[in-house]
Amino acid sequence: MTILIKVLQFFLALSILIIIHEFGHFAAAKAFKVRVEKFYLFFDWGFSLVRMKRVNGKMRFRFFAKNVPEKYETIETRDEKGKKQVEYKPIDLSTLPEDDWRLSDSTEYGIGWFPLGGYNKIAGMIDESMDKEQMKQPAQAWEFRSKPAWQRFIIMFAGVFMNVVLAIVVYIGLLSKYGEQYLPTSEVNKYGICADSLAQEFGFRDGDKILSINGKYVEDFQRITMEMILGDAQTVEVEREGDTIVIELPEDATAKLLQAQDASFISYRTPFFVYDFSEGSVAKKAGMEVGDIIVGINDIATPYYQTFIREIKTFKDQDIEVKVLRDFDTLALAMHLPEEGVIGVYMAPLSDFFELDTKEYSFFQAIPVGFSKTFTEIADYWKQLKLIFSPKTKAYESVGGFISIGKIFPDTWQWDMFWRLTAFLSIALAVMNILPIPALDGGHILFLLYEIITRRKPSDKFMEVAEMIGLFLVLALVLFANGNDVIKLFK
Repeated sequence: MTILIKVLQFFLALSILIIIHEFGHFAAAKAFKVRVEKFYLFFDWGFSLVRMKRVNGKMRFRFFAKNVPEKYETIETRDEKGKKQVEYKPIDLSTLPEDDWRLSDSTEYGIGWFPLGGYNKIAGMIDESMDKEQMKQPAQAWEFRSKPAWQRFIIMFAGVFMNVVLAIVVYIGLLSKYGEQYLPTSEVNKYGICADSLAQEFGFRDGDKILSINGKYVEDFQRITMEMILGDAQTVEVEREGDTIVIELPEDATAKLLQAQDASFISYRTPFFVYDFSEGSVAKKAGMEVGDIIVGINDIATPYYQTFIREIKTFKDQDIEVKVLRDFDTLALAMHLPEEGVIGVYMAPLSDFFELDTKEYSFFQAIPVGFSKTFTEIADYWKQLKLIFSPKTKAYESVGGFISIGKIFPDTWQWDMFWRLTAFLSIALAVMNILPIPALDGGHILFLLYEIITRRKPSDKFMEVAEMIGLFLVLALVLFANGNDVIKLFK
């Protein structure tokens, strides 16, 4: 059931992002009186699940229908040297039935069968549809290619623009409804950090208090690891047993952090207050009570929950003594640890140990913060993207595809988390689409900027070749990212 919930959230978010992105292109094209022949959610190679179009004043619907033929037929011949010649002959529309969709120039809307994308088919534009036949017809006033370069630029940029607008709107809504809550680093420093094996390899120790990264104090504790990665941190200043120590990070720190992909690289630590018991808890059977403080296993001191979790794993299927503080007494409770390595105890909630910082906003206060948050995330994502192309970080090994994206959604349906993730993915889609790769919006924008500056338009043949190269690159990236996902499944 949890997998189904993740899948449903993924496809709902994907559908929203596609519709918003393509609507940007659609609305801009319509504003400049460019004909949009098709507006599709998902791809309709061969056939579509649903399609609709206004024909002779009536909305016509088709279900599980094959693609409609074009308004011309292709005639192939051979010249004297045997070379193939292609001629495009317009179809006599007067011979078609009155409900034939080729009689209408209105936009065809539909849902394709391949659920990982979507598109607009804009008349007179070389795009992923590779409609060479249309491009060989005389240019019409309502075609994309007939419009000034600045109008074509706006049409191409509108998709990315709408993804950014979506993120801003979502963040404004979330901030005004839920506010912004985070764990201050100063609160974590009350008990110090818990350092995993990689963090200890870098020089961190349990109990260290983070003071700064590259000389900069990071207020939100959850951003510390991200700041180390994106900021290419060289030094981290910590307080250890009253002394200030500067940890020099190794040159391959970023590469190792990306390879580990472990959120617990450094984490907060808290005393282990017993809050509740699970069903069949061995700790409860041994006499443990709510309010006890767990401080050790056998002769090993575990004053913190995180230390206890780390040590308990080494005693699976063994008889152990768990030491607890109750009032002013220290008790040793004998129990047999099952093979799962858990004693069936829930710790007290985070709010019992730390004071979370909560900022509340009215709708109008949330507007500038929503803008700021969106552009901060765009900058962060851009930095992450740059890491992928840096060989020394080996970040390309961490690139994920649709499986990785699906995994980030929670097991339960939480609307606030769903919209946060949708906003993040909208930013990711905007940044990826603006890359100057043919077949992406950024590629078209790059060629349009060249045309605006030089006043020279690239030839249709050049655009066709560039589009094919771009499609190959995008397909290779998709295969690589999803291939990484598959490999991770078997590791």
